[in-house]
Amino acid sequence: MSEPLLKVRDLRKYFPIDSPIPFKRSNQSVKAVDGVSFDVMPGETLGVVGESGCGKSTMARLVNQLIPPSSGTVEFRGENLVGMDAKKLRETRKSIQMVFQDPYASLDPRKTVGELIAEPLVIHRIGDKASQKKRVLELLEVVGLSHYHAKRYPYEFSGGQRQRINIARALVLNPDIIICDEPVSALDVSVQAQVINLLKELQRDYNLTYIFISHDLNVVRYMCDRIAVMYLGKIVEMGTYKEIYENPKHPYTKALLSAIPKESPHDNKERIILKDAVPNPINPPTGCHFHERCPYMMDICSTKIPQLMDTGNGHIASCHLLEEN
Repeated sequence: MSEPLLKVRDLRKYFPIDSPIPFKRSNQSVKAVDGVSFDVMPGETLGVVGESGCGKSTMARLVNQLIPPSSGTVEFRGENLVGMDAKKLRETRKSIQMVFQDPYASLDPRKTVGELIAEPLVIHRIGDKASQKKRVLELLEVVGLSHYHAKRYPYEFSGGQRQRINIARALVLNPDIIICDEPVSALDVSVQAQVINLLKELQRDYNLTYIFISHDLNVVRYMCDRIAVMYLGKIVEMGTYKEIYENPKHPYTKALLSAIPKESPHDNKERIILKDAVPNPINPPTGCHFHERCPYMMDICSTKIPQLMDTGNGHIASCHLLEEN
């Protein structure tokens, strides 16, 4: 088996909260990401799912070092990106690119599409103007756009076309990993399918590795080889898409899967309604963070933090119910 392309270990990000009292320091912080660990193998797609506010996007920015972590390590090809020299990190970032959620806000409206796609080449001083232009036109064709689109501005395009521009921009430096942060959530359903199929084709043609963040479980099932389920800053379950969808272990994962719309009116699937709202990440519940909403809560759940356990076939989950079996 090949070595992981990316290793994330015990990654944490706590955002400090300003005190409402002037000149007084607050000891509170938002625990956005709280001890996340996972590997990403070359050529695979790792999906990350969970409710809004569970830390998915923060985790993505930590992996690419767009924001510094509070603690933990992010190893890419055996080198830790955390605390890396700025010059070396800038060079390494060429191999780890991102496609953001909002296809318009992530594009500078003052620049043409050609300038936007060529910008990474200019920043890293790769090639001359002629070779950069050639690369831009080549990638426009790859993502399904035309050469004349290079002279247009972002406002002249639809949401799906803008996301294709973002994908071309992410590809221009020939990365190894592309982090897709909910890349289709802002698009119409028909356009979503086009962009997803494009991402699959590019992965096949360019041997890309994806971290695919989404709240749409149907999209994740189609796109991903393995899936990590996040809840309140932690990974509570991870396994192959088949294991997660056919044999979920964590009660939170079961609740998420039950929310997928029925494929048939004769489907007997039961919807699991979680009580209460997501707890405050400033002061998460003791023990298992999910215990206040869990329909299977036991006494131990409120006092002891469950550890991730291997249930076989590379399927791991953190739940005290697994310890009972």
